[in-house]
Amino acid sequence: MRVSILIPVYQEEAHVAELLRRVLAFSVEDLGFERETLLCDDGSTDGTARAIEATIGGAPGVRVFSHRVNRGKGAAIRTLLAHATGDCVLVQDADLEYEVEDAAPMLRAFADGHDAVYGSRFLEARWPASMRFANYVANRMLTHTANALYGHRITDEATCLKLVRTSVLRSMDLECERFDFCPEVTAKLGRLGVPIHEIPVRYRGRGKADGKKISWRDGVEAFEVLVRHRSWSRRQ
Repeated sequence: MRVSILIPVYQEEAHVAELLRRVLAFSVEDLGFERETLLCDDGSTDGTARAIEATIGGAPGVRVFSHRVNRGKGAAIRTLLAHATGDCVLVQDADLEYEVEDAAPMLRAFADGHDAVYGSRFLEARWPASMRFANYVANRMLTHTANALYGHRITDEATCLKLVRTSVLRSMDLECERFDFCPEVTAKLGRLGVPIHEIPVRYRGRGKADGKKISWRDGVEAFEVLVRHRSWSRRQ
């Protein structure tokens, strides 16, 4: 089996080099997987592109794509998904809020037959210590909404770490541009009847001063996406 690690990157000069070192050091072979790593520099204007180039060198299995202007996380993921060759895709942000190694049990779960695996920040801690109050409330509301509308039994709808079978993700005809990737995928998994399996993951949240880009407006949009896609049906 092969996993495609998809990394959308925007204005992450300070973190992307360390993230890439951790990804490249993460051994998936011991888990029975081959790996490719796909990055999309989503119109960064800082030193992100230079940091990526300096870090990956001639590393095998790494491909870098770019957008001339910033289009959003969802658009970057869709660009990468079009080039993915793995049996499953793992979305990994470049901001170091999540531990790369926590993907190992997620891959094991996929190998055991789970087509969608989320890394939950709430399975081992009711309230992750580094999560701000506003983000905690938004996460609780979005998770309860997703469970109510789609019959999921998940604890963390808005987690970054999502692993989904590639063919399932492509069947969704994703339209997401920004952070609406998360609720769109969650909604369409529900519509497709694909259960979500969760694995506990560690989390070290950051604030706007450290480069965090999501805002309350994205939470409102995520709620709207969950509601709107309740009537979505797969194209024939």
